[in-house]
Amino acid sequence: MKTATGNFPLGWRRRNYAWEQDLDGMIAWALDNDLEVVDLGQDADCIAGRVVEAGLRIGTADMNVWHEMISPDAAVRREAVARNAEYARACAAAGAVTFFVVMLPEDPSRPRAENFGYMIDSYGELATTFEDCGAYLAIEGWPGPGALVCTPEAYRAFIEQVGSPNMGVNYDPSHLVRMGIDPIRFLKEFVGSVFHVHGKDCMIINENLYQYGNLQEATFGAPFKYGGMNWRYTIPGHGLSDWNIILDVLKDSGYSGCVSIELEDHYYDDTEADQKLGVLQGVKFLAGT
Repeated sequence: MKTATGNFPLGWRRRNYAWEQDLDGMIAWALDNDLEVVDLGQDADCIAGRVVEAGLRIGTADMNVWHEMISPDAAVRREAVARNAEYARACAAAGAVTFFVVMLPEDPSRPRAENFGYMIDSYGELATTFEDCGAYLAIEGWPGPGALVCTPEAYRAFIEQVGSPNMGVNYDPSHLVRMGIDPIRFLKEFVGSVFHVHGKDCMIINENLYQYGNLQEATFGAPFKYGGMNWRYTIPGHGLSDWNIILDVLKDSGYSGCVSIELEDHYYDDTEADQKLGVLQGVKFLAGT
């Protein structure tokens, strides 16, 4: 199954739900539903070969070491670079060449500019390995604790300072919508560095924004799963992003990657049936079926 615009292969991000832990069963379900892509976790070096042999494409593999890459300890960073380089080479040999990461520092209490420098140091070292084995880094802008690369300012600085054509963006409009950043303008600026796309969106709940604002926790209300009081992540088609424009921009840029549903949706989470339905609903929306 492919997107209606751009003909990009469609699949989903494996989150290690119980049914996804049965690798053969998961692969069979994907093939039965015409899915072409699966994003793997930090075990990609062990299972990528089986996935590729079954006829699926690997969208991304999670980078093996995250926090230690942004450690204030230079020795810890060097060890992290070495481990990630070994992992990247093993994954690339098995058919997984795009790597997913969120830039989360080991110590988020340190000044952001300080942690940013540690990140540039370690990923600058790792870039050589990526270039040598034809691998690509796709950074997601999840604004988690101390996360360093989420905004245009930070993506721009990372790309310029690392200076590698193999290190760029995992485009996920949901985080941009949540932060109030125009996802279309962002894509147009960075599309040349986009190596993977998450099919995920975000809804802003205006009534709750009125009731609770956006700076304090609610006193009595309960937040959404995969969200807050006034926003929640959704599957494509249930949020605010214009996917027709997004796919058009990707097509016009010559993007050659995939689109993977990242299932984080309050209404498609409780059971295996819900989770599978959420993936398929998101895929079918993007496929125009």
